Amino acid sequence: MTIHGPADGWVESPDGRRFWGRAGAAGLLAVDADDRVLLQHRVEWSHFGGTWGLPGGAREFDETAVDGALREAGEEAAVPANALRLRSQSVLDLGFWSYTTVVAAVTRPFEPVISDAESLELRWVPRRDLDELPLHPGLAASWPGLRAQLDLDVHLVVDAANVVGSRPDGWWRDRAGGAARLLRSLADALGAGLPTDLLLDAAADGPGAATSWWPTTTVVLEGEARAAADVDGLTVRRAPGEGDDAIVAEVERRVAEAGDRGSTPRVVVVTADRGLAERVGAAGGRVVGPRRLLDLIG
Repeated sequence: MTIHGPADGWVESPDGRRFWGRAGAAGLLAVDADDRVLLQHRVEWSHFGGTWGLPGGAREFDETAVDGALREAGEEAAVPANALRLRSQSVLDLGFWSYTTVVAAVTRPFEPVISDAESLELRWVPRRDLDELPLHPGLAASWPGLRAQLDLDVHLVVDAANVVGSRPDGWWRDRAGGAARLLRSLADALGAGLPTDLLLDAAADGPGAATSWWPTTTVVLEGEARAAADVDGLTVRRAPGEGDDAIVAEVERRVAEAGDRGSTPRVVVVTADRGLAERVGAAGGRVVGPRRLLDLIG
């Protein structure tokens, strides 16, 4: 390993094992539209040289795991961050050191380029073929959990009228303003990802299990709230009539699209409306209450 900055260096565990990155490390698991994963064949002199792993490396002290994974993937494989959509992340936290795997979908095809001396080869490997390669031990251990994430289609649908109406902050005097505040707060929260237990029936555990997600997120507005402006990172649907009908239609569409792709749909609707909750369940979704979301977004 070549030392470039203050975060580059080894961390030693109590049992003598060494881990690279004084501030921890992060890697990128990029999956393209053909269900291929970008892998790096590591040079022999590197840690676990000769194995196949993910582009990644030591995080800087002042950067998030996502920023570190994207920066390292750009430095090692010329991966363009603007060609990716974040999906999920998993964290291996050993107490004295951590490794974060950031999972992203490729939204624009690109060819990786070896950009430093740490790679023998960069290759798009079909997901079904990963088990045939000599994988880096860390990737091999976490692969079952990571693979399970790739089989999920996770979506969040927000009943804006119900969420805004669940707290008495004067929203009734300015329904569009209340909706706009919700949109901005939700977009800010999504920047860091949402916890797994908000989106899935039960949080998975074990190596490679997702700790947070970046679900595709749709907010349904109705009535006067439809005047709220769009916000980057969210899909805003303005219901021509009842918001409940638009929400159920969104759930049905997401479930059908996931089935067409062979994925398992996880569509979560945020509402406290019992009648809507029954319709969402019949359409294949699940419901969480507004308080769960509001506690996250502040």
